[in-house]
Amino acid sequence: MVFKEVFEEFLKSGPICVMLRAVMENVFAPVKLDAVFHTAAVEQYERELLFSTLVDLTALVVCRITPSMHAAYVRRRDDIPVSVTALYDKLSHVEPCTSRALVQHTAGEVNALIDRMKGCRTALLPGYRVRILDGNHLAGTQRRLGVLRGKGVAALPGQALALLDPQRMVIEDVIPCEDGHAQERSLLDQVLPLLRARDVLIDDRNFCTQAFLVGIARRKAKFITRQHSAMPCPTHGKCRYVGKSKTGRVYEQVATVRNPAGGQEIQVRRITVKLLKPTRDGDGEIHLLTNLPSKVGAVKVAQLYLNRWKLETAFQELTVHLRCELNTLGYPKAALFSFCVAVCCYNLLAAIKGALRGAHGEEAVDQVSNFYLTDEISGVYRGMMIALPPKQWEIFRTMSTQGLATTLLRWSRQVALKDYPKHPRGPKRTSRPRATSRHVSTARLLEEKHTNKQLATTRATP
Repeated sequence: MVFKEVFEEFLKSGPICVMLRAVMENVFAPVKLDAVFHTAAVEQYERELLFSTLVDLTALVVCRITPSMHAAYVRRRDDIPVSVTALYDKLSHVEPCTSRALVQHTAGEVNALIDRMKGCRTALLPGYRVRILDGNHLAGTQRRLGVLRGKGVAALPGQALALLDPQRMVIEDVIPCEDGHAQERSLLDQVLPLLRARDVLIDDRNFCTQAFLVGIARRKAKFITRQHSAMPCPTHGKCRYVGKSKTGRVYEQVATVRNPAGGQEIQVRRITVKLLKPTRDGDGEIHLLTNLPSKVGAVKVAQLYLNRWKLETAFQELTVHLRCELNTLGYPKAALFSFCVAVCCYNLLAAIKGALRGAHGEEAVDQVSNFYLTDEISGVYRGMMIALPPKQWEIFRTMSTQGLATTLLRWSRQVALKDYPKHPRGPKRTSRPRATSRHVSTARLLEEKHTNKQLATTRATP
C-alpha cells in the first residue's frame, strides 16, 4: 500500500522519469541483454560481470544520473562482483559488433512499442520507407593511455555511421569504426545491405559517390543526396524552372551517374536549388541527385532533403542532453560502447515521446523539449530509486509489449506537456570580431561598461 502511494506520487511529480525506468527495465532486462551478448560476441566472454550489468552502469552515466563510470561503480559496488579495474578492462574489450547488436535490439523493441501506441510521426513520403544517414566522430579523449602521453594533438577514439527512422525518430542501426581517422565513405559498403526495395536514403554530399549511388539503385532503393563537387555527373537537356521551396528557386535536369569500377550507369534527376540565403560555406546554390520517379516533384525532393538535419539534431541531443562521449574512456571499444548505449537511451526517450504522441497528438508533442525531459530524469532518478528500489521494478521486465504500451499510454495522458516547453532559438546575431589577448579582467570590463553608460546618460540630459 505504501509502495503504491509513493509510486503514484512519483508518477505525478516526475512522470517521464517513471516511464523511462519502466521502459528501461523491459528493454534492458538482463535476460534480453545477455542473450544479445551471447549472440553477437565473437571473442569476448562473460564470467562474474554480466553484459547487462555493464549496460546498466553505462546508462546511468549517459543519462547524467551519475557523473562517471567510477561513480556509478561506487554506487552499485555491493551488486558488482568484480573490482573497478576489472570493470574498465571489460569496457575496453566490448567488441563493436556487440555494441551494434545492442542498438539493433533496442531499436527493434522500441519500434514495436511505438507502433502499438500509434505514436509514429506523419510519414515523410507515403509508400516509401525513409531513412537518414549521417556520421559522427567521437570527441577527443583525455590522454590517460600510455600511448597518448606526450601527444599534443586530440586523441580520437572512433566514429560511427547512424541510420535514423524519421517516422519514429529512432536510430535503428549504427556502424561503429575504431579508427577515428578513417574516411566515412570506407564504411558505405556496410550500409548497402541494410537497404531494401522502396527505401529512400537521405544523406549529405560526403556520401555522394558513384559506386554508392549505383549500389543503392541496384537494390531497387531510392536516394536523395547532395552532389559532391568532385563527383562527375554529366547532364542532358535543358535545366528547367519548376517552382519555389522554403529555401529558394528550384530547377530540374536529367543527369547520368556512372560507376567507373563496374561500368554500370543510372539515369538520375539533378535538382538545383538557388538559395535565398547562402550556406555557411558561402554556396549560393546546391545540387541534389535523386532516382525517385518524376511523380515526386522536385520541390518535394528539396523539402525532403531538409529532413537530413533531424539526424544531426539527434547527434546534438546525444551530446548535450545525454552524455554520449565520455572523454575518460580512451580505448576505442569502450568509447564506441558508451556511444551506442547513449543511442539506446535516446531510443528509449523516443519510446516515451511515441507514447506522448499517442496520447496527445503529434503537433502537441513537437513542442516538447528533450532538454526538460532529460533534466527531469537526471534530477529525479536517484531519489526515485531510493524510495522505490530496483526489486519493485522487476514486474516490468516480463511485461508484454502490448501490456507495456497500454501502461505507457495511460501514464502519458496524465503528463502536462506545458511542463516541458520547447523554446525555439531566434536567428543568430552577427558576432563582432573578438579582441585577442592572453587574459582579461572581467571586473575592469564591467566597470568600463558602467562608466560608458553613465557618460551616455550625462550627455543625453539637457
